[in-house]
Amino acid sequence: MSENDKPLVWIKGEVKTPPFSTDARIKAGFLLRRLQKGDIIELPDSRPMPSIGKNCHELRVNDKNKTWRIIYFIDDDAIVILEVFAKKTQKTPQEVIDVCKKRLSRYKQ
Repeated sequence: MSENDKPLVWIKGEVKTPPFSTDARIKAGFLLRRLQKGDIIELPDSRPMPSIGKNCHELRVNDKNKTWRIIYFIDDDAIVILEVFAKKTQKTPQEVIDVCKKRLSRYKQ
């Protein structure tokens, strides 16, 4: 990590094998590393989550039989991980959105 890279701040969740497969963990790590370097990641790997807040996004990591989501916030000096979960429906569960909003609010205080 160079001095210009943003650190990852893990509020909740982790990317480990298991439950992630090795390939999914490597893909998640690659995408998170790009974020640390300041890359803007777009669909299909990431999408904005304005329902949570400004500068909030959702990384999409396909696994063998699951689709993982990593909700993150791009701060001026860090990438803040708000939640990691296996997505089971088309729509992000309202409970996940609500808890991420609370975590983001606490982080910003």
